[in-house]
Amino acid sequence: MASSLTKGAAKQGTPADGGKTFFGHPRGLAPLFMTEMWERFSYYGMRALLVLYLISGGPDAKPGSQGGGLAMNVATASAIYSIYVAMVYLLAMPGGWIGDRIWGPRKAVAIAAAVIMTGHLALAVPGQAGFFAGLALVAVGSGLLKANISTMVGHLYDGPQDPRRDGGFTLFYMGINIGAFAAPLVIGTVGQDVSWHLGFALAALGMALGLVSFLIGTRHLSPQSSVVPSPLQAEERAMWLRKGLIWVAVAAVFYGVVAFTGHFTLNWAVIPLALLGLIIPITVLARIKRDKELTDTEQTKVSGYIWFFVAAALFWMIFDQAGSTMSVFADKKTNGQVFGLDFPSSWFQSVNPLWVMALAPVMAWLWLRLARRDREPSTTVKFSMAMFFIGASFVVFIIPMMMASDGSKVSPMWLLSIYMIQTIGELSLSPVGLSVTTKMAPQKYASQMLGVWFLAVTAGDCITTLLSTGGADLSGPPVLAVEAGMAVLAGAAVWLSRKKIIALMGDVR
Repeated sequence: MASSLTKGAAKQGTPADGGKTFFGHPRGLAPLFMTEMWERFSYYGMRALLVLYLISGGPDAKPGSQGGGLAMNVATASAIYSIYVAMVYLLAMPGGWIGDRIWGPRKAVAIAAAVIMTGHLALAVPGQAGFFAGLALVAVGSGLLKANISTMVGHLYDGPQDPRRDGGFTLFYMGINIGAFAAPLVIGTVGQDVSWHLGFALAALGMALGLVSFLIGTRHLSPQSSVVPSPLQAEERAMWLRKGLIWVAVAAVFYGVVAFTGHFTLNWAVIPLALLGLIIPITVLARIKRDKELTDTEQTKVSGYIWFFVAAALFWMIFDQAGSTMSVFADKKTNGQVFGLDFPSSWFQSVNPLWVMALAPVMAWLWLRLARRDREPSTTVKFSMAMFFIGASFVVFIIPMMMASDGSKVSPMWLLSIYMIQTIGELSLSPVGLSVTTKMAPQKYASQMLGVWFLAVTAGDCITTLLSTGGADLSGPPVLAVEAGMAVLAGAAVWLSRKKIIALMGDVR
């Protein structure tokens, strides 16, 4: 009787936990909100400093800026930044697998937070060894956390039909943008104006606060979050351990030989990871497409989904250059003053989350209003719009880039406008892509397909990495024009093929 009453209360939005709620939602949403907010605070704070730290002290650094960095050129720094972002999203898939089969979501998130914190502490130690070790730890921890914390938000609600569920995820994602907005203002300022390594240490402090929030609030989480949904059997565990050790041994021998013969350079690590980041998404999609257990309808939907995946990869290829190409431009060629007051260039990294918080309610209202009139754009049209906007943002970017070619600095309004255009594109693609992924996923791959969607980010950033290592000048108008053209052409292809794609989507709209 007690359990049925509790379940009934949950359906009505009345919590069983002492009558207390978190803005009308289950109390367990609060620690998850805080954990994600602080994790994003640490991630975006470190990201705002990453490329600037890598080029600090080198020929491409801003004259008169703080030294003490790794003195790399912009191309190398951009490649490292892009492969780092790519690996965060690539590792979300094995992170989800670990949560499902070894630790359960709750334990996985606690361990992930500790790994991320350790990574930021390693970044706070001067020297290349600590830097690359820290970067690897943050990527591993972020992938593990990203894959499991959203699952626990879902566990707080009484199934997919709980009327509070969408609102709960909206609150949760607000935490992401609050953390992303505040991080460059705090960590960016300290890192650029005081000490790079103190900035990285602040990122570690942010993640430590997130971990404490999570551990204190775990008693309010759903018991389901501690369950391992599909635990590994002993023979499976032995098989995976054996395979892992074999691959580690192969990599150790290979790179040992390369290093011993004196041929090792950074590209020996970056390029294989970038190729892996392209091969894995293609392999995963091909494996799903070839699965003979799928029905004809599911096979058709996968074919339609590939269109969206390719477009998304090109979108993220441009969008994620906010932390590399646009960050360097903001630092060296943009006037860092407002009303006569100077501000560090890392503050520009707060603009996108600010635009998201400002424009997301407007976009949501617009889609709802159009839907009531039966005029809401289809998924294909929204994707076409997103590709047009992201391409247009780089077309606009070429203008201030050419204005600054004589050494002068441009108004910050240029970057504010470019970020606004990109955010409109992001809001036309990102939530829509998540939704269409869940709708078009074959039943057999219902959970894995969200990981597949994240692989579009991996593929896009790996393309950027290969362009950087291949010698393409990502900070030059010709390459920007090519990237913009690719995005617009992809949008046009989706638009012109919309009837074909809609037919492949079946009953999904």
